[in-house]
Amino acid sequence: MARHDSRNWHDCSKMTGLLCLVASILLQHGASGQRVKVEPEVLSYPGQTVNLRCAFTDATGIQLTMVTWIYEPKEGDRINIAVFHPNFDPNYPDSPVKGRVSFKASSNLDSPSIQITDVRMNDEGKYICEYATYPRGNEQGITYLVMLAKPQNSASIVTVVDGTKPVVVARCESVDGRPAAQIDWVTAAGGNATTVSKTGPDNTVTVSSEYRMVPTSADNAKDISCVVAHRTQVKPDSFPLKLAVEYAPRVTIVGYDNNWYVGRTNVLLTCQANGNPVPLSVHWKSMSGELPDTVLIKENELKVLKVDDSVNTTFVCEVKNRIGIGRDQVTAMVRGTRLPEKGATTGSIIGALIGVILLLAIIGTAIAMYRKHRNNKEGPPKHKPPPPKKTNSSASRQLNPGPAPVADDRPLQDQYYSTQSAEPVTDLDAYHDDEDYGADDREHYYSAAPSGWDDPRNNEVPPPYMRTDSDPHDYHQGPNVNRGDSFVSPAMFV
Repeated sequence: MARHDSRNWHDCSKMTGLLCLVASILLQHGASGQRVKVEPEVLSYPGQTVNLRCAFTDATGIQLTMVTWIYEPKEGDRINIAVFHPNFDPNYPDSPVKGRVSFKASSNLDSPSIQITDVRMNDEGKYICEYATYPRGNEQGITYLVMLAKPQNSASIVTVVDGTKPVVVARCESVDGRPAAQIDWVTAAGGNATTVSKTGPDNTVTVSSEYRMVPTSADNAKDISCVVAHRTQVKPDSFPLKLAVEYAPRVTIVGYDNNWYVGRTNVLLTCQANGNPVPLSVHWKSMSGELPDTVLIKENELKVLKVDDSVNTTFVCEVKNRIGIGRDQVTAMVRGTRLPEKGATTGSIIGALIGVILLLAIIGTAIAMYRKHRNNKEGPPKHKPPPPKKTNSSASRQLNPGPAPVADDRPLQDQYYSTQSAEPVTDLDAYHDDEDYGADDREHYYSAAPSGWDDPRNNEVPPPYMRTDSDPHDYHQGPNVNRGDSFVSPAMFV
């Protein structure tokens, strides 16, 4: 275990030492790179003068010996273009910029800046300011010279004829730009673009783009725009265009209503045509030969002055332009009598009737719901008439010799007697729990009886629904009335 731990510790130590070495190298390289200060990028247009600045920021403990400017094109080898030594005059070896490059008047070992006059597109590339120092050796800084050329942008439409194969319908170009421009198309037409770039002898770039599609008559006059973006432009250039698709005339005859009857006058047919280019001529003819004498032609209109059997034919309208000929035809059928005209208000009447029916249904539903709600809100009556009382009178009472009252055929529970009001108020709870009633109660009960019979105590004939048997206390009331079934009995008519 100890041996294993020792091996791990040794491996960690080796890894740490390696990381420290790499870090020190990077720091030294960064420190040395930072000491030579240059501009990372310089932009210029052809014909201008550019200044390439360079400076050594911290020369403490370092002896600066010499400065060399090196040009490295995008394609090719490095070339020394300027050398500065404090003990000698500046030197400019043979190079593409010789005669146009020079050290500035204030140049020295601490700031050996140069300038290039009348810059050209081919001067674009990498410029290296390299110091020869002691004891550290050579240190350098790199500046990229980017040459800009504002392109000439343009766009155009290509007039085409409708067909079935893709063709070029628009072109867009960005000529002699640096760097290359970006071209995009904006349109609702279905198609695609192809873009190519070509570099010129002066290192400029020309970008060409073509928009291709299968042209149809529906695509004519649709919007299409070419948008060119370039580094030298504040905003992209936009070129709005309209597609130009030529096609033969599309012809339609309108005006025939299928109601040409004998004797009708001044019926009109109109030949409508749409084409690109604009149709040049309109020609009317009849499939049966010459046009009838009652027909009058005026440009794209055919008027029948009076309908008769001679116009019972097929009329043809032909329209011609540079691309081709378009035609349409209509067959007229002459009727003996006029067709009945459809009432213009039939649909309105039917709609009105349906609306009235729906309105009545809604009103009826609303009334029914209101009544139901009202009945539920009022609830059942709060009072019930008193049921027939039990009696303790003798079962051997004699029948009253007087005339017997005429009893209602309805059951007892459906009968109610009153001489005072249609709906007497009776508190059922006041006597419901009592077995016997007092004399006053009986008098009150029988006081409401009709004049045909009186209190049974006077030995009068009891009502038909009251009977006597061996048990004087047994009182039969007829079918039982449930409280929940009925609270008020209708009056009995005698």
